[in-house]
Amino acid sequence: MPQAQPIKTRSVFAITCVVLVLAAVIGGLGAHVVSTMRHSADAMDDERALRAAQSAISSMKLRMNNTIRDNAVWDEGYDAITNGQAQEWVYSNWGKTSEDYPLYEAVALTGVDGSNISSFWKGQKFDPRASFGQLFLDQVAKASAENANPVVTFFRRGDEIVLVASQAVQPFEQPTDDRDYSVLSFFKVLSAQVAGSMATEYQLDDLILSQAADTRLLNVALDDLRGRPVGYLSWPTKSPGTKVFETVRPYVIACIALLSIFLTAVIAAGRAEARRMKRLAEAARLQATHDNLSGLLNRMGLIESLKHLLGQRGHRPPLVLHLLDLDGFKPVNDAWGHAVGDMLLVLVADALRGCHAEVTAVARIGGDEFALVQVGPADPVDIARSVLAVLRHPFQIDGRTIEVGATIGFADEDAIQDPHELLRRADMALYQGKEDGRGRHVAYSRDLDLERERISELESDLRRAVERNEIRPLFQPLACAVTGQVKGVEALARWRSDGDNVGPDVFIPLAERSGLIDRLGLQMLRLSVQAAKAWPDLSLSVNVSPIQLCNPSFAGDVLNLLAVESFDPKRLVLEITEGVLMSNPDQAKRAIDALKAAGIRFALDDFGCGYASIGALRQFGFDRMKIDRSLVLAVDSDGSGIGVLKATISLAAALGIPVTAEGIETGRQADVLREAGCDQLQGYLVGRPMSPEDISKVIALGDEAA
Repeated sequence: MPQAQPIKTRSVFAITCVVLVLAAVIGGLGAHVVSTMRHSADAMDDERALRAAQSAISSMKLRMNNTIRDNAVWDEGYDAITNGQAQEWVYSNWGKTSEDYPLYEAVALTGVDGSNISSFWKGQKFDPRASFGQLFLDQVAKASAENANPVVTFFRRGDEIVLVASQAVQPFEQPTDDRDYSVLSFFKVLSAQVAGSMATEYQLDDLILSQAADTRLLNVALDDLRGRPVGYLSWPTKSPGTKVFETVRPYVIACIALLSIFLTAVIAAGRAEARRMKRLAEAARLQATHDNLSGLLNRMGLIESLKHLLGQRGHRPPLVLHLLDLDGFKPVNDAWGHAVGDMLLVLVADALRGCHAEVTAVARIGGDEFALVQVGPADPVDIARSVLAVLRHPFQIDGRTIEVGATIGFADEDAIQDPHELLRRADMALYQGKEDGRGRHVAYSRDLDLERERISELESDLRRAVERNEIRPLFQPLACAVTGQVKGVEALARWRSDGDNVGPDVFIPLAERSGLIDRLGLQMLRLSVQAAKAWPDLSLSVNVSPIQLCNPSFAGDVLNLLAVESFDPKRLVLEITEGVLMSNPDQAKRAIDALKAAGIRFALDDFGCGYASIGALRQFGFDRMKIDRSLVLAVDSDGSGIGVLKATISLAAALGIPVTAEGIETGRQADVLREAGCDQLQGYLVGRPMSPEDISKVIALGDEAA
């Protein structure tokens, strides 16, 4: 758990932050709630007051509207005015009343052209045009045009605000489309008394009339005919929310103080815990970046060290990364156990620490894999050689003398910024060193990447070829050693890619590494079986990869394929190499037994170039042995080649296993093998790999010769 302490430190910090944030959020929400309630209560009361003021104005206008309508739409009034009695009628019915009438202070009868017929202000004659100007004439014209509806608006008269209602004088029973009606207007002054009545009725305390809006007060405009304000109703806000807030302010302050004390305590506790966790985190970081067994840097520590050094480019000597893998470490573990293996790793780590002055950091990045960081101008080859020399000295562990070697791959920084890329390059060089035979040092070069890219491209081509069935079988004859008659054929996979032949020694291992071998193997078996149907008297030999044989579904897939193709299992011979007997003998035995039960025969291929034993030949019950070509070539050399060959064939004969010899190219080779007891020959002397059509021709010629 190398990250446990950093995680705990972050957790303490996170918890402290969460508590602070929650406390701040709760405090903020509380403050927001109080503030919102305060302002909402104030706003709601202000809104109520504004609606009340609007209602007061509307009510006042409505009273004037009803008053003017009751007096203007009047049959007797209309008759008197239109019959030349306007002066007397206006004065006796309205002018005299205006002196002390509560509904209006003045009355005016105006002609449709705006001329003053008869007007009185508090019982005294006056000229409304002189008092109210052109705006009054516009209202008269509008009332005349809209004679069915009164026009009610506010006017300014000096310092006074006057509500004026105008309507055409017209009969009650007659149509109202006569545009020659005179216009009757009533005038009501908005006095302080009127404002006081409105304040009492609509709960608008301290309501006043003002000529301009006061930003400290609530205001409602009194608009004229053109929508321009001629004055305002103004009154102070009651702010009930603010008044309540002032009452509870001491309690709010006390809550804020308590919250501040709590937050201060949380911060102090969090800082103390964070310091403690930081100390633990530093110790955990050391553990996270170092190998517990050897005390060296581990992979994480190596990456961090490389990242730091690569960031100092230009301010330090050149940097080279060496990767080292021990040769022969697994046998030490197998022979003496992991405890001795661990002791060996510790001794190797100690030896690497002082292997060279320019090796500034050493890391153990795997089981038996180490890394050395060289910072200095020395030749990396010399350092690699010195490391290999150090490791050649035997190690003494509990009285045991243990020898191990090593393989080294190294790469220089070469403008690399990413430590992972530097590690990858050194790892590629190390892998190449292992491929080349171990116990050596290899420098990274671009060719390694190019080879990797080539393999990757070839793998893509192989995948496409498998999908398109581009890999086809050729067939090489298997002839009787005595008569020379063709008794069978071996299917050999051939691939022609972009006009070039790719050998099976290249694409078969590639198919095994890329996971394509199962599919490719079944494809080759299917194509071979389909072609071999034309040669019912011949056996068909097909090579099987060890990976195929270790697949639990292999036996079932083969039997299903033969059933679909209606191919006799007794004609099929599957050739396997002895490697499968070493890697997974149990699974191989199960697959072989299942297929042999169906009649399929098995041949052990390339016998003589590996480690197959007599016990393995007996255990797996092979039906045929194929001698490796290297034993056949030994026939033409001096020495014991022929003796070894004959001994091998005699061994097979003693076990009752017939023998096929591969790679027969000369008559002498054929004669020696025939005399030694080999019953079947294969090679260029018998026939090269050929197409199904050519095989058919060879069979036909053999039949004619017979």
